[in-house]
Amino acid sequence: MFQSVEIPVWLVVVLFALPGVAALDRIIGPGVRWFFRRRLERLLARVNARLERKIEPFKLMRRQDMVVRLLYDPAVLEAVAERAAARGVPGEVALEEARTYAREIVPGFSALFYFGFATRAARALSAVFFRVRVGVVAEETRQIDPRATVIFVMNHRSNMDYVLVTWLVAGRAAISYAVGEWARVWPLSRLIRAMGAYFIRRGNHNALYRRVLARYVQMTTAEGTTQAVFPEGGLSLTGRVGAARMGLLSYIWAGFDPAAIEKGGRDVVFVPVGLAYDRVLEDRLLVRAAREGGRRFRAPLLRVMWEALRIAFKRAGGRRFLFGTAAAGFGPPISLRAHQAAGGDLESLGVRLMAEVERVVPVLAVPLVAASVVMDVPVPELVARLEAAGAVMRLAPGGQEQAEAEGRAALRLRGLLDAEDKVVPGTEDLLAFYAAPVRQRLGEGAA
Repeated sequence: MFQSVEIPVWLVVVLFALPGVAALDRIIGPGVRWFFRRRLERLLARVNARLERKIEPFKLMRRQDMVVRLLYDPAVLEAVAERAAARGVPGEVALEEARTYAREIVPGFSALFYFGFATRAARALSAVFFRVRVGVVAEETRQIDPRATVIFVMNHRSNMDYVLVTWLVAGRAAISYAVGEWARVWPLSRLIRAMGAYFIRRGNHNALYRRVLARYVQMTTAEGTTQAVFPEGGLSLTGRVGAARMGLLSYIWAGFDPAAIEKGGRDVVFVPVGLAYDRVLEDRLLVRAAREGGRRFRAPLLRVMWEALRIAFKRAGGRRFLFGTAAAGFGPPISLRAHQAAGGDLESLGVRLMAEVERVVPVLAVPLVAASVVMDVPVPELVARLEAAGAVMRLAPGGQEQAEAEGRAALRLRGLLDAEDKVVPGTEDLLAFYAAPVRQRLGEGAA
């Protein structure tokens, strides 16, 4: 009974570790969680105090709880039953498929990451590349109903759009983006989820997937989450503001009930945003994709790394605003309730939104000079025509002469114009890409 028993050292370690883990979970763990929860609550209180549009509780839900709520929504369960019947599989199989879609779509917003890192990083990154200016802000944007759900509707010029807009509206709201499949790579996907973005599969014709996505968009809209969407469905290959694809807009339209507003529901207000750049980082890729007639393009990894290294050296040498100016214009908001009350339909809403986006795209130096060269019109005459058309002019403080000098210098540096300001052969498509938004604003140069 009192004899010695030999046991392996690893077993002793396990026997002593188990009570330690239990103590951490039952005694120390709650205190640690309470400490961090209190810090998060204080952070949210400070953030909400300075935001024009508060962070809604729905956005702060635990991701797993949001997935469960979406998965067991009656509309999703109905879609699951239809999927199971159509494929002749058990309901559990179709439900698991819907669970996969829900986990893929639903974000995991972190206020600490968004306001502690993402907005600051967006500001720093924008300042490395561009001199950022705001073209115009419609006075009506300051009079939006605080309870309304705000959706920023933007043209898609560059992947810098996400960075630029995140910074520009950081003092007003925390934006939730709809992000394509390009961002579903680790660890980028984790960071994007933490910013509140949700992933979508563009061009997916799976009925169950579309129902799950539609219900998430409708739920987050009904709960007041501020969102940003790119109705064009992808980066502009021509430089022009394209027509709206009705995917996400149709989900928002279908889930909106004007009668519910009288019972405490929310109106949906669209804010048109026009974005412009003196230099689009992906310009050559986009022009090549347009020439080849496809939308699939991938930046060469070695080229990207080389460009990043060059930028780092230039920045270390004290050079700022490496790519000129980036600007955003904010147009007058469009109420979905008012649009429907006036007899408007979904198609007319899409046309109206993109027309307003086109109207507030700022005119910058490089696009202005590019249009002057392509159209063979002197810059002063082109400026006069743009001003007569009501275009948003965001040129250099020195006026037309400084803007023209900056634009021509930038085009020479890119190799689009030679020393005599003649178009370099083989660069006509790229020059037209930069001239396109100015020509579109004047109603010239069909896509």
